[in-house]
Amino acid sequence: MSRFDTYFLMKPADVVEYAREKLDLFAPDAELEGKEIGDGNINYIFRVWDKKNGTSVIIKQAGHTARISDAFVLSTDRTRIEADILQLEHELAPGLVPLVYKYDDVMSACSMEDLSDHVIMRGALIQHQKFPRFADDITTFMVNTLLLTTDVVLEHKKKKAMVKNYINPELCEISEDLVYTEPFNDYNGRNLVFPPNLEWVKKELYGDNELLLEAAKLKFEFLTNTQSLIHGDLHTGSIFIKPDSTKVIDPEFAFYGPMGYDIGNVVANLIFAWANADATINDAAQKADYIGWLEQTIVEVVDLFNEKFNAAWKVNVTEILAKVPGFQEWYLHTIMRDTAGVTGMELCRRTVGLAQVKDITSIADEQARLRAERICLTAAKAYIKNRETYKTGADFLKTLKDVAAKYSQAA
Repeated sequence: MSRFDTYFLMKPADVVEYAREKLDLFAPDAELEGKEIGDGNINYIFRVWDKKNGTSVIIKQAGHTARISDAFVLSTDRTRIEADILQLEHELAPGLVPLVYKYDDVMSACSMEDLSDHVIMRGALIQHQKFPRFADDITTFMVNTLLLTTDVVLEHKKKKAMVKNYINPELCEISEDLVYTEPFNDYNGRNLVFPPNLEWVKKELYGDNELLLEAAKLKFEFLTNTQSLIHGDLHTGSIFIKPDSTKVIDPEFAFYGPMGYDIGNVVANLIFAWANADATINDAAQKADYIGWLEQTIVEVVDLFNEKFNAAWKVNVTEILAKVPGFQEWYLHTIMRDTAGVTGMELCRRTVGLAQVKDITSIADEQARLRAERICLTAAKAYIKNRETYKTGADFLKTLKDVAAKYSQAA
């Protein structure tokens, strides 16, 4: 009988023993070492490798509470969802997710391809690195995984069965609270507002009734729109990257929701990278060059998504009424509307909410951080309130640049 026949939360030494016993990757005489490498909010992530030949694996285990706070009690079924999703995403978008080797429902552990030759995109963007393939890769990933899991493509009973299979209430509740509720009222006191910005946030977020109404509408879209199998947490901290490769990771938040949620998360986190570069790069030429690349990437993410979506629609759509003239254009408009709204929600929640981003929190100069936060939050309000007007990448970029122009460096 194996001690891994009963669930417990593993330490690095346990994970080494687990890899030797449960996986077929290592030779009997392998010299294995392991360490915990995760710094996320939810799960425990370990790397195990053979010192002789470098063969390695990532093992991700779910605990019964989130690492960010014991207040979030979670089902370990999220690891099953993640393993299933990664395998499905590999079928739909080959090469853009890590390979899954094994899912263990007893230990709530998923063993997968080691991507140690990649880096987490958020950290690389904070170091002002460029990734020319990113916009192309991420839009291929999003079109293939989002459109191809909708009612317009799938037989409807199959799609409904998938909705049931990927029901994910505990993780959805985290998003419902942290993304759609708390940033606009701090009703339970968990927000982490930068103190110099507190009074401004109270007035411009908590006190803006028009904004609160639109946030409420967006929350109920998230609660009720089972449009597509979304990643559910598609930010730059969930992407491993190098110049010639993009790998999307961590889909434990996946469920059937509005596909604009994924696209908006990508756009918002590129805006955070823009705000960081604007605040921290001192050399004018270097700043112009890097910000120029980020702005081009923001535009390309939106425009390439639209272009690839329209091409994939023609090839893959099976629903007869989806072929009625004008329906495709309406459908894509709703996606861009939702994308704009979610861009704003993500900008708000990562700036004032419980789960923040280093793009902003690492800005050392108080005035520069204050300006960065207000650019993000003011742009967010525009994306949320005026979301029906956003159709192209240029529309998204114009809001960012117009807002930035209103804030002087001495704000």
